[in-house]
Amino acid sequence: MNLDIPELFNLQKLYPRKDGTIPPSPTMALISAISIIRTLSIFHLTLSFFLLTSPRTLADQNLVFILGEAMGLRHAQSFSTRSAPTALLAAVVALLGLSDLTAVSLPAEISAYYWGSQAPVRLLFFFLLIGYTYLFKPGGTGGKSGGGYVSGAGDELKNSVVFTWAFVEMMCWFWVYITLRDEKREAVLRLEEKRKMQEDML
Repeated sequence: MNLDIPELFNLQKLYPRKDGTIPPSPTMALISAISIIRTLSIFHLTLSFFLLTSPRTLADQNLVFILGEAMGLRHAQSFSTRSAPTALLAAVVALLGLSDLTAVSLPAEISAYYWGSQAPVRLLFFFLLIGYTYLFKPGGTGGKSGGGYVSGAGDELKNSVVFTWAFVEMMCWFWVYITLRDEKREAVLRLEEKRKMQEDML
């Protein structure tokens, strides 16, 4: 068996059993990555519903207001009423939620490979989006203040709604990423322990 995580074998040297087998790690996640992704997909579908029917409900959430005020971001007025952009955004978010629900229902091996590649990409994307929204706002570290500020195409991203959405997504995908890593480690340890038991029986 070819294992692609060689550092895991060091656990046998540090914490071996008397019979030489590897004990299971006590850090197994209480909530599986699949459950987190399903919950996040339902969140996307719920988000899509409110974007289509009442986008102002999202903009008026306490979390959006608190994070916006804490980060010094303006509040998006475009979410006050229903519009063509919010309807289009609702359709895109709904497609994302349905696609993720479909992907999470794939066989375990395929699903693990797919989400193992998706989680770090999405985590990086939302981390960069948060960084851009905060650092390049008017008066931010990367943006000028007052009359020296030059508006650009990305100005509409620098608001409390986008920042809050990206922040929640980033936290969720970070949770998925570390959970997937723990589950992969557990699977490798179980396979190694099973292999050793089979060798002992021969």
